Amino acid sequence: MPSPSDPRSLRTELETLTTEAFRPELAGIDRLPTLDIARLMNGEDSGVPAAVAERLPQIAAAVDAVAERMARGGRLVYAGAGTAGRLGVLDASECPPTFNTDPAQVVGLIAGGPEAMVTSVEGAEDSKELARADLDALKLVPDDTVVGVSASGRTPYAVGAVEHARALGALTVGLACNRDSALATAAEHGIEVVVGPELLTGSTRLKAGTAQKLVLNMLSTITMIRLGKTYGNLMVDVRASNDKLRARSRRIVALATGATDEEIETALTEAGGEVKNAILTIVAGVDGPTATRLLEESGGHLRAALAVAGG
Repeated sequence: MPSPSDPRSLRTELETLTTEAFRPELAGIDRLPTLDIARLMNGEDSGVPAAVAERLPQIAAAVDAVAERMARGGRLVYAGAGTAGRLGVLDASECPPTFNTDPAQVVGLIAGGPEAMVTSVEGAEDSKELARADLDALKLVPDDTVVGVSASGRTPYAVGAVEHARALGALTVGLACNRDSALATAAEHGIEVVVGPELLTGSTRLKAGTAQKLVLNMLSTITMIRLGKTYGNLMVDVRASNDKLRARSRRIVALATGATDEEIETALTEAGGEVKNAILTIVAGVDGPTATRLLEESGGHLRAALAVAGG
C-alpha cells in the first residue's frame, strides 16, 4: 500500500473543495434548540434535488450508455470508499429483490471489503492499487460499466477504479460533488452534483451522501426500466422472496390485468411465481411454457411479448 500523502498538501487540497468548506455562521449550532437544528438541517437537504436536477442530461446520457451495455450482458459495478462505497453496495444489494437481477449483475465494491461497511479500514480509500485488484477479481469486459463514487471527487480508490476500468475498455462513470473533480475528468461520463458546504464541516454523508443516493437510484432504476424490468411503473420482475413481496406480486398482477384473485393464483402457480409470465398468461391467454418462450424471444420485455402474442 502506498505511503500516506503529505498531510499539509492534503489539507491544502481539502480546503479548496466546496464539500469541505467551513461555515462560520453555523459555529454556534450546538447551542441552538433541537427543533432549530432540525429546521436548519431540513433546509439544507431541500436544495439537494435541485442540484441533482442540474445534472439530469449527464445522468440520462450515462443511463443510456449503461443500459446499452447491460442489454448485451454487461455488469454495473459501483466503486467507492466510506459513505460513497456503502451507498454503492446498498444500491447493488437492492437490485436482486427489486428487479430479479442476478447478484453478479449489479456489484458494489467498497474500499477495504465487506468489513468496511461497518468499520473504517485504515488506508483503503487511499489505494488505487486496491481498486485495480478488486476490479481484476471481477474480470472486467468491455460491456461492463464501472461507476466511481466520491463526494470529494479525489478519493484515490474511486479514481483508480475508473482509470483502470477505462484502460480495460469498460464504460466509466464518475459521480462527485465538487466541480472539476479528478474523478469526473477520468470518466467518460462525469456527473458532478454540487450541493455546497455541509451543515457539519466535512461530513459528506449528509447532503453529498443524499445527492449520491438520488443519482444511484436513477442510474439503477432507469437502467432497469430500459432493460424491460418494469411494465409501465409496475415492478414486474420483483422477486417474491418473503410474505410482503409475495403479496406485492399478487397486487402487481392485479393492477396489470384486473384479474380475479383466483385467476391470479392460478397464473402465478403456472408461472412458477414469475410476475411477468403470469401477466402474459392472463392478458394474452397463453400457457406457461408459451409465456416463457415469448419473453425469452422478446429479451424479457413484457410489452414486446404482449405485442407478439396479440395481447
